[in-house]
Amino acid sequence: MRHIPRAALVLGFAGLLPFVWAALLILDLRPEMTIALPAALKGDGQLIMIRYGGIILPFMAGVLWGFATKAQGSRAIAAYCLSVLPALWWFFMPGTGVVSALGNLATGFAGLLLLDFAFHRWQLAPAWWMALRLPLTAVVLACLCIAMFL
Repeated sequence: MRHIPRAALVLGFAGLLPFVWAALLILDLRPEMTIALPAALKGDGQLIMIRYGGIILPFMAGVLWGFATKAQGSRAIAAYCLSVLPALWWFFMPGTGVVSALGNLATGFAGLLLLDFAFHRWQLAPAWWMALRLPLTAVVLACLCIAMFL
């Protein structure tokens, strides 16, 4: 992780905070807070995870779209098509209830990791990309599993 730009590393891990917070709520391990929390962080951990995950998954599709701009020829066509899949997945598969929505998010983030790997292999993503994406996705998937199964 030494080669990951500091801003990407810090912001990437900061982006995990709502997932981790939601998992702590689900596990009933919320620390006592002396400060008022924003309304978005109050309430049901599963719903927080669905709301936040439903923002981050399409956001990451946009990151892939940016990577696709570096591609040429038929690889560009493939990269652009693949880059929109996470957003389309969430649009068409939001779930019919809390557990199915969480499962669809987990599937979306697992699929996103496969796309990250493809963009990395095609040298469209920065060399350090997978070193950042692997631990971030592992934490996201662990939090989603907590939300689905506990």
